[in-house]
Amino acid sequence: MKSNENSIKRMSAFAVKLMKNKQNKKAEANQDKSTSTYVSHDVLDNTQHNLSLLSTMSTASALNSSKVYKKKMKSDMKKIAKKQGPLGRASCLPDHALNSPMVNTIQTLKKAKKGKTKILPDIQEDNRTKTPALSFGSDINLLKEIADELNAKKFKAQKRNTRKSPLTGSLDVPAKKRKVSNDDKSEDGDRDDAEDERDNERPYMYDSRHEATKIFRCLIHPVKPAKFFSNLWEKKPMLVKRHQANYNEGWFSTDELDKILRKENVKFGVNLDVTTYRDGKRETHNPAGRAYAPVVWDFYQTGCSIRLLNPQTYSRNVWKFLSELQEYFGSSVGANIYLTPPGSQGFAPHYDDIEAFVVQLEGKKHWRLYAPRSDAETLPRYSSGNFSPNEIGEPILDMVLEAGDMLYFPRGTIHQADTPEDTHSLHITVSTYQKNTWGDLMEKLLPRTIQMAIEEDMEFRQALPRDYLQYMGIANQDVESPERTAFLRKVEQLMMKLVSHAPLDAACDQMGKDLIHDSLPPLLSQEEKDCSIHGAGEMWNKKRQTISHSVEFEPDTQVKLVRKGVIRLVTEDDKVHVYHSLENARIYHGEDMQYIEITADAAPAVEYLIHAYPEYTKVDDLPLDKNDREGSPCSRVSNSCLS
Repeated sequence: MKSNENSIKRMSAFAVKLMKNKQNKKAEANQDKSTSTYVSHDVLDNTQHNLSLLSTMSTASALNSSKVYKKKMKSDMKKIAKKQGPLGRASCLPDHALNSPMVNTIQTLKKAKKGKTKILPDIQEDNRTKTPALSFGSDINLLKEIADELNAKKFKAQKRNTRKSPLTGSLDVPAKKRKVSNDDKSEDGDRDDAEDERDNERPYMYDSRHEATKIFRCLIHPVKPAKFFSNLWEKKPMLVKRHQANYNEGWFSTDELDKILRKENVKFGVNLDVTTYRDGKRETHNPAGRAYAPVVWDFYQTGCSIRLLNPQTYSRNVWKFLSELQEYFGSSVGANIYLTPPGSQGFAPHYDDIEAFVVQLEGKKHWRLYAPRSDAETLPRYSSGNFSPNEIGEPILDMVLEAGDMLYFPRGTIHQADTPEDTHSLHITVSTYQKNTWGDLMEKLLPRTIQMAIEEDMEFRQALPRDYLQYMGIANQDVESPERTAFLRKVEQLMMKLVSHAPLDAACDQMGKDLIHDSLPPLLSQEEKDCSIHGAGEMWNKKRQTISHSVEFEPDTQVKLVRKGVIRLVTEDDKVHVYHSLENARIYHGEDMQYIEITADAAPAVEYLIHAYPEYTKVDDLPLDKNDREGSPCSRVSNSCLS
């Protein structure tokens, strides 16, 4: 009997315990359901790795590292990823995540060191802008594991659903990338099998504008571009403290610099400078000839700073980022790399003629920024000389940049920087908007405007008064007379008439033409090369001893520009030129300006391609006469700019 009683008691206790466990689990599930949030974002294409803008849960369970938590999180993340696309490396929070109270919750639960986005001087910011991109701690390994699995699955799925390119006959590209328009449908609503197959074969629809926007958003994250350009651009410095050392990985590294010095013909004074700033004196220590790695590192060990002037020439990643950003800004984008040893300073206080984005890659650097000394030095056209400490006043910003941080300041902002005693510093300064102002446009516009006014308006060709020198000039500027008043009124009248003669579009084309020459060539992917003359077309067949892989433009051949900003259509001296950047060098103005001359009848077809971007267009749909289809413009422009 006792045995049975004990068995009953044990069974009763087990049932009560089981019921309590179920109730506890149910309560926990309800709590998680009411407070947990996942947010994901589109993937940012990075040359070295993908940056997935991803946040974690906002409850205490987000900090739990148990197997149950990991399994549940992994399952939920996969469900979201199926809708949002593949995940890459978790590096920063998305903009829309900053709208959620979960960000502050994560900070409170983790008791993380809070950083702030500082906007200087005095500007009121809301909590979203002040919230930094947070580090994910131990959860980052789990996110990486999820990302790897999803990317692997996506790759297998793409491999199963590939088609051959209609242009090369050999390129594997994802199928079903294009929408079916009404024009593609037959009268009875059914599509022809050939049309279906052709749509499936069209290459991936790459849009350089979209890629450029993603890179810039990541550069200034968590500040939104609209807010940046309305409140800060050309006005005030901005400091973004992220407390996430790996945020800027992928740009450049000291190890990459060492490899460049050993493999490339880097020249002192041309590609690289060795500098010091000691006791108020700035010096350059460049010897003649090639910058061999042992020589450069010997300078570094003696306290010299190293400045690499054109990293885009040697670094594929820097080339990619800058070539994309130039499409975003509509202006040339350059960069310098600065490596500074511990406890040293390489440059004197000065200001530059560019908008600067300082991206801290390694170590730390102590920065001091100073306001422009006068209106004449605000947004200057040219950089300054070196200032002494007593010429610049008190700093408006004094702080330390750490790896992962970013600092922006407008042209004309006086600045200097040094390293602490315990660490080196490596940063890249991304620069843009050099001589890209209204004044620069007017310099292009006014000479031609006056020339056209003289040609088209007889009033500009009428003679000056015989005695105008008697009442005009410096000696007469304070003497009032009816003749002088009438003369000034006449000049004002003619100035107003100039507006109607201004060839504004032609002047903008000249600015665009200069931009094409200043620009880096686009970095083409292998897929893009395989769809263009850069990697496809006729080649020598060694086995057959003849030419193979002949490619001809057919009426249904699909074409598009390789980049939105790769060409500029310009009319000059009754000729039509298509300027392009495909054959530019990766060093500033390393090649002459490249252009293709086309007939005026072919110009509408080039315009059509420009406005159709990023969509593919059939050759037969281009606005060309039949007689003009062969030889213009595709066979000319395709030599470099079409895919």
